[in-house]
Amino acid sequence: MNQKEFIRRRKNLLKMMGDCSIAILPSAQIKQRNRDVEYPFRQDSDFLYLTGFNEPDAVLVLIPGREQGEFVLFCRERDPKKELWNGRMLGLEGAVEEIGADDAFPIQDIDEILPGLMEGHEKVYYTMGKDAAFDNKVVSWVNKIKDHKRSGCHVPSEFIALDFYLHEMRLFKSRSEIALMRKAAKISAEAHHNAMKMAKPGLYEYQLEAGFLQIFRHYGYEAAYPSIVGSGKNGCILHYTENNAQMQDGDLVLIDAGVEVEGYASDVSRTFPVSGRFSDAQKILYQLVLDAQQAAIEKAVPGNHWNDPHDAAVRVITKGLKRLGLLQGDLRKLIKDNAYKRFFMHRTGHWLGLDVHDVGDYKIDKRWRMLEAGMVITVEPGLYIGSDEDIPACYRNTGIRIEDDVLITKQGNDVLSKHAVKSIADIEKMMAR
Repeated sequence: MNQKEFIRRRKNLLKMMGDCSIAILPSAQIKQRNRDVEYPFRQDSDFLYLTGFNEPDAVLVLIPGREQGEFVLFCRERDPKKELWNGRMLGLEGAVEEIGADDAFPIQDIDEILPGLMEGHEKVYYTMGKDAAFDNKVVSWVNKIKDHKRSGCHVPSEFIALDFYLHEMRLFKSRSEIALMRKAAKISAEAHHNAMKMAKPGLYEYQLEAGFLQIFRHYGYEAAYPSIVGSGKNGCILHYTENNAQMQDGDLVLIDAGVEVEGYASDVSRTFPVSGRFSDAQKILYQLVLDAQQAAIEKAVPGNHWNDPHDAAVRVITKGLKRLGLLQGDLRKLIKDNAYKRFFMHRTGHWLGLDVHDVGDYKIDKRWRMLEAGMVITVEPGLYIGSDEDIPACYRNTGIRIEDDVLITKQGNDVLSKHAVKSIADIEKMMAR
């Protein structure tokens, strides 16, 4: 992403903070997987949003009105020996030259330097509770200033959660962000198509998983989250990730998988028949979910509130379940009593961005917030019909979810993942190739 994007974000945040304030934001840290093996590093999303800096052991400091520059970064110094083992570091000079820091200091000097930067500022923008060890550091820096209070040092008197402003900023996507999310959705669509073409009875779920991960890696990217490949009854487990069952003729397979491009996630789900052909009963249930999704997408427009797409999906699904005899009674009462939750137990979507379940408030003053241009949501109704004896045999052990990434626009919406086929006819045609 162009550095102008990060400069714009920092300027907007600095303007919101106002005078006599300072913001402190630590990077993510390397996490141990087991013994001497580490998890692949993934930068903290807030830190990435403001800097584009993709290394651990760093702290961002923003100081509105600072004469020497408002953007200060503490980071690792370059070390040829460490770089030989663990890869290149940007270093202090790189932080200034490549990501635009006004000043860069060694991370090991932060205890000596940061209290001096904090001194004299009334407000400290920092989110407590995410990292207990770093919380203690912040408290120790404040106490260090207090120790010199008699010498005339001014101690910060107000702590404000940085999330309050930053997460509202992240909720509205810029053109650059939308371009990355559109790219991610398109790659994910290709990966889902690859899985559809591969599928056949006898394959294992993890073999299909390998099929779409191969597409992700072909473009040089990673999965945005652990992929779900659930065939047969496994499709009824919402967060199924074992992906180790052998797929059987006559089963559906539900795949929930998306790629991450430069930190931005896609989140796409498709459900299709292992054999390439839907049974009559599967067609009925699948079309019901597809109709519910279409109704929800039609409500995902500016001026509607966050819950409108969910309400639309619930109404379609409840009406369909009643028509099939899986629910009985008055439609309004079934909806009011949440009777549909036996078969559709999750919400119809969530915010999407640098995090798969992205930041941003769903309610303001206890009311569902209005949808506005620049927001990106998922729309993902589903049906999960188990093996209870009161359910007709033709519907049992059927999990279906259809999920797309939807950008709210001034005119309505734009389905970013529209390239991934989802009609019954298109899926069967894709699988026949």
